[in-house]
Amino acid sequence: MFDLTGMTALVTGASGGIGSAIARGLAGQGARLALSGSNPDKLTAFQAELGGDHVALACDLGDGAAVDGLVPRAVEALGKLDVLVNNAGVTRDNLLMRMKDEEWDQVIRVNLEAAFRLARAAAKPMMKARFGRIISITSVVGATGNPGQANYAASKGALTAMTKAMAQELASRGITANCVAPGFIQSAMTDVLPEAQKSALLGRIPAGALGQGSDVAAAVVYLASREAGYVTGQTLHVNGGMAML
Repeated sequence: MFDLTGMTALVTGASGGIGSAIARGLAGQGARLALSGSNPDKLTAFQAELGGDHVALACDLGDGAAVDGLVPRAVEALGKLDVLVNNAGVTRDNLLMRMKDEEWDQVIRVNLEAAFRLARAAAKPMMKARFGRIISITSVVGATGNPGQANYAASKGALTAMTKAMAQELASRGITANCVAPGFIQSAMTDVLPEAQKSALLGRIPAGALGQGSDVAAAVVYLASREAGYVTGQTLHVNGGMAML
């Protein structure tokens, strides 16, 4: 079950914490990957670590022209594109009254506009093949909001709504569009938090623990699979019960 042998996938932000876990999960189930990220050296190192015949495609998601060219590059390298995982994202946190225009613009450009451009490009070969999976990584704060993250919450909430619209447009062509919304996932950032802050954080999570990248990856693998063909326009929340939506 959930065997992805013979399938291909483009994963953005593939060398990051959650992104690398997603890439490992998809590759572990047999998919061949186009790994994308903004840091060529980090991306190449991860490609070598992952092994196999996966390809590395560096791309600045803040550059619209570069984004528009990424899916055609992936199709050329892989021969086809079955799965798009919009994972890459940035934060530029600030309180509403202090948030600069460029802090708003950069987050929307990378988190939302790039995902739109990639989905638009990916829909063309997927429609021709009458099969496809578009999966976007959102966030619990896209549903609940979070102080100091008006830009980030807006980008993730809009990505969820956009996914629902895409799902309705593309369903008749065998293409699904879904989101995975992580809660608090263990990372280098959470590892250095003071113990008091960690305890307060865990107190908000009924499961009593932070999530792992592999938890998010498992959700992506399911939604990418052939078995998930009747699931579209949905958001799979992976948050340990922190927000029961």
